[in-house]
Amino acid sequence: MKKPELNLQTTTLWDYPSQHYGERMQGDQNYPGATPSYVIWNLLQRYTHEKDLIIDPMCGSGTTIDVCKDLNRKVIGFDLSPYRNDIIPADARHLPLRNECTDFVFVDPPYGNHIHYSDDPRCIGLFNANDEAYYQSMEACILEIYRILKPQRFAALYCCDSFQKKKPFAPIGFRLFSIMLKWFVPIDIISVVRHNRTLKRRHYHTEAIRGNYFIRGFNYLFIMKKESTKNKNK
Repeated sequence: MKKPELNLQTTTLWDYPSQHYGERMQGDQNYPGATPSYVIWNLLQRYTHEKDLIIDPMCGSGTTIDVCKDLNRKVIGFDLSPYRNDIIPADARHLPLRNECTDFVFVDPPYGNHIHYSDDPRCIGLFNANDEAYYQSMEACILEIYRILKPQRFAALYCCDSFQKKKPFAPIGFRLFSIMLKWFVPIDIISVVRHNRTLKRRHYHTEAIRGNYFIRGFNYLFIMKKESTKNKNK
């Protein structure tokens, strides 16, 4: 499959047929729930400048780090279970950073417990998306993003709703967006078409029809702005 050219997206529907751009891989496409590097590339081109400091509190396989290097951005990636040596071990709810030190934050959190990321008992990915503990933990992460972000700068959260057989539908996107509104001003909401192995398997679609449910076809990308420290008192 030919990879699409790197161009700035101009609508609120992003559709990339490939996980990575160029000849190299950004992060690891075999990592569960890897973020498409095109998404991060577009965000950094629009909302950051060269030498800006970018933070990814849940860095996964390091996609954000690799895109930042391509675009000459400074970057620090954190994760509870670092996938590689340039990712710093840390809990996204308690980042070892001073207040208002970063120019942009990107986060792609777990969408409940349907993917195993870590056996660390602090891992948010151990919570079911219908459990209030998941949203309480995510609110702590969002507040931490607010704390480290400079005023008048931007943050982006990439997420997907959750549906598992015999369990209630979990509107993760709406829940997390409502939490972010407590601290940030919304700039836009992007829908990113999902391309994964599940969507290519015919029997998954047959089961979805038989069971009268939908397979997740898109991710939300919430782009938010920190107006000032005064918002913290809202």
